[in-house]
Amino acid sequence: MRRETVQRHFFCLISKNRRDVFVEEKPIYHMVSFSGGKDSTAMLLRMLEEGMPVDGIVYCDTGLEFPQMYEHIEKVERRTGRKVIRLKGEQAFEYLMLERPINRKVDSPFLKKYGSSRLGYGWPGPRLRWCTRELKNNPREAFERNLKKSHQIRHYIGIAADETRRLERKNNRNPAHIHPLVDWGMTEQDCLEYCYRRGYDWGGLYRIFKRVSCWCCPLQSLEELRMLRKHFPEFWEQLEEWDRNNLRTFRMDYSVRELDQWFRFEEERLAEGKRIRGKEFMAELRKRLHEGGERIEDQTGR
Repeated sequence: MRRETVQRHFFCLISKNRRDVFVEEKPIYHMVSFSGGKDSTAMLLRMLEEGMPVDGIVYCDTGLEFPQMYEHIEKVERRTGRKVIRLKGEQAFEYLMLERPINRKVDSPFLKKYGSSRLGYGWPGPRLRWCTRELKNNPREAFERNLKKSHQIRHYIGIAADETRRLERKNNRNPAHIHPLVDWGMTEQDCLEYCYRRGYDWGGLYRIFKRVSCWCCPLQSLEELRMLRKHFPEFWEQLEEWDRNNLRTFRMDYSVRELDQWFRFEEERLAEGKRIRGKEFMAELRKRLHEGGERIEDQTGR
């Protein structure tokens, strides 16, 4: 691991009569990208334990974390004695999704399908992760642009050793991006156990979910959505409300109301000692969803 503290940058000043070359020295700012999850937490804790330089711990707050995650971040601050720098987007998720005026191209498929009067981005999706751009990337990049005026940044990112696909992405091959967990050979499971041994348990979130991110993410698996509905009914109700007012359904295949019917049907079947897999179950489920879809049409105008 390189420990240099100064990087030399060469700048050329061109005047009418001559060209002046000078050297400006900028100190290195060691910035830890901190999501509060198991990987970035393990990375931060081990960096501090090993005496590695940490100048700033940067967290992008989407406003959509589980309460236990916010409590975890405060716990990290108390125990390490290090302040977490909290960054936030200029506008809230709900406003961006439902109310923000969007300038769209005249030939946009969106305009053709929904018309020009619809506001907001709608639910994020695999090809349109506007939430990541607006709530994470933009505030972080603004912070970095200001910091680069006086420093060179070394960016420490908590990618685990078994996340090979993430390492292959172009932005993660930036020479200024450092991946200590990879250097240490720590897998995702290693990171979780490392944190557990040090008394960090996220209020049990990782015993409910395999991954912990924004509770309203449409890219969650069905199993994670089942757990959200079961353990956090207040968030599930909020999803239903947002979905009723949205220009697109929560997922491309199902609305939140349809998912709710699915999960209720599973519970009914299990209570009756019946299977919730197989052709017979899926046929009954499709029938239930079709009937439910007619009711949704009547109630929401879809």
